Order: sequence, then structure tokens, then C-alpha cells
Amino acid sequence: MLRRLRNECLLRPSDLRPSQDDLEVIGVFNPGAVATEQGVVLLARVAEQAAERREDQTALPRWDVESSRVVLDWEKHDELSPVDIRVVRRRRQGLVRLTFLSHLRVFHSRDGRSIDSIEGARFEPANEYEEFGVEDPRITPIGDRFCITYVAVSRHGVATALASTKDFKSFERHGIIFYPENKDVVLFPERIGGQYYALHRPNGATPFCKPEMWLAASPDLIHWGGQEHFLGGSQVWDIGRIGAGTPPLRTAQGWLEMYHGNSRQAAARPGKSAPNPWSARTALCAGTGLRTPGFRAQRSFPDRHCRTRRNGPDLLRGCGYLHRRRRILFGGNFEGDEQAVSKNRAFPSGGGYSALGVAHLGKAL
Repeated sequence: MLRRLRNECLLRPSDLRPSQDDLEVIGVFNPGAVATEQGVVLLARVAEQAAERREDQTALPRWDVESSRVVLDWEKHDELSPVDIRVVRRRRQGLVRLTFLSHLRVFHSRDGRSIDSIEGARFEPANEYEEFGVEDPRITPIGDRFCITYVAVSRHGVATALASTKDFKSFERHGIIFYPENKDVVLFPERIGGQYYALHRPNGATPFCKPEMWLAASPDLIHWGGQEHFLGGSQVWDIGRIGAGTPPLRTAQGWLEMYHGNSRQAAARPGKSAPNPWSARTALCAGTGLRTPGFRAQRSFPDRHCRTRRNGPDLLRGCGYLHRRRRILFGGNFEGDEQAVSKNRAFPSGGGYSALGVAHLGKAL
């Protein structure tokens, strides 16, 4: 069983300087986390939007490859319609754009309970497949390197790419490994039967089924196949969305995965400013092999819902697990944070999770 003992907010948008003078930070959340010999390294998603306000226009940021910086496309309000708290649709084209753009930043902590340095390296967009940002990293130590899966967003859709590093000062990109629409990719930390494995979340355009997580195999972490269904949403809290959170952890009972989900009711509320109620749960992949997993799901973490306004975040997406310290790093929205993400008058981005937090756990598997 997992039991949350307490929550702490580690970083808020106001703690960070924007990457450019014409931008403002509206969120820091969904960190990949890993323990190293020097301490805990967090690779967090930092979301930014235009600092300027115009009465009749909205700024849509994108990464310009030639200038290696964020540029702003200003669109008239009557040419846009809001889809949800993060997305607008261009009426003439019928295509969507984000009202913000994300990059990744490295933060250092001695113990995972507080941030000691915010001056780490930045992992910014670099190519056409990252035109609308890089998001939601997951870190898995494999061999002598740290492998990082992250979401690459562009006019081509939402894909997952792979990068690696030895020191979190410089990064090597390995390209797209799961084409659109696919995200929430986490790597198993070792070969199993000579193969690498990953959990991923394909986003089908035709709703034949509830949201699902799938399993894939690879000989080299680059080329993936052997696709099989792994786990699908089945309850109220995970039939809106479902996806892997932390990289799988080997335990004496099998592979432990903390995954997250939200409800269909929340996912179907376009234009609402309240955050979707995300929850997290553990699933234990017991048995002899991944091809016949035999799940045994533990009780939900948190116990009922994520809405714990008085002592923690009202939504929870676990992103990194510090095993020996029994801590989960997550993206959350703590009390008072709505103002930090509600600055666009015409198309408010408020209600998203804006802060980075840590949950301290009781006894785990």
C-alpha cells in the first residue's frame, strides 16, 4: 500500500526568470526526477506565455529554428475560439494552437525535499518537431547514461522523443521514437529477455475504446515494435485519460508502475477554468514476464481524490519516484496558484497545474 504523509511545494512560477524578456513563466511542473551521486536532479517542464497584453489579440508562441528563440504569432480574437484552458482553434483552418510554450530546466536538490539550485541547464526546442514546445520528461538510468523521454509538440502533432545525458549539463538528442499522437512514455530500466521495454499512451482519434496504455519492445531504445495492449481505463477516475507516470520500479513482487488518470466528466468540460481532477494509482505487474503481466492494482494514491486544498495540491500527476527516500515528485496546483496561470484576459490559461511538489509516502512495496 502507498500512503501519503504530507505534501510540500518545491517551486512556483514566481521563483523563475523567463527565458526571454517578452515572456512570463506561468507554470513549473511535471518533473522527471533521478537520484545521482551528487544528489537529486529534477528536469522540470517550464511553461511560458507572452508578457504583453493586447485588447483584441492573443499571442500564440512557437519556436523559430533559424533564430533559436520563441516568436509570437498575434491572432485576432474573432479568428479564434477557445477549446480548453490551454488551447485555441483557428476558425478558418479548424486547427489548434497552444497559448503557451514549454521548455525543460534542470534543478538540483540534496534530498528531494527542497530546491538548492535553480540555475541548471535548459533543454529547449531545437527542430520542427518541437515547434510548439518540449514537455513532460521522464528519466530512466540505463547503463552509464540517463535516458530521457519527452513530449515533442508541433504542427505535426504530439510525439515522444528520446534524449540522453551523462551529467545534465549537455544532452544528446536521438529523435522521435513514438510518432503522433503518443505521449506518457516511460522506459523500463533494464533489458528483459534481451529487449528494452516501454509503456506508452497512444491517443486514438476514433473512440472505439476507453483510453489505454500500451507496451512496446526495442532492441536499441530507438526502433520500437511488438506493440501490445497493457492497461485500460476502467473506473470513473481514469476513463477520461490514463497514462504512465513514473518509470517502472523493480520490486520483490514484480514491476511497480505509478500511473495517472482523470475522469471523463472533467475531460469533457471545454472552457472551464477549474482544473481536471487527476489522480494516481499503482499497478503491480506480477508474474514471470511482461507479455502475461497479471495485474494486481493497489489502492488509489491519494485515497479518494486529489482535491486536498487545505494541505496539498488539487491535482496530481506523479512523474518521478525517489525509491529509497519514498518520495514522489509531481505536477500540482497548490492553493493560490490560479493567479499565476490566469493572466490571459481573452483566453485564460488558469486552472492548469502550475507548481512542482513532492509527496512523502508511507511504506511502499
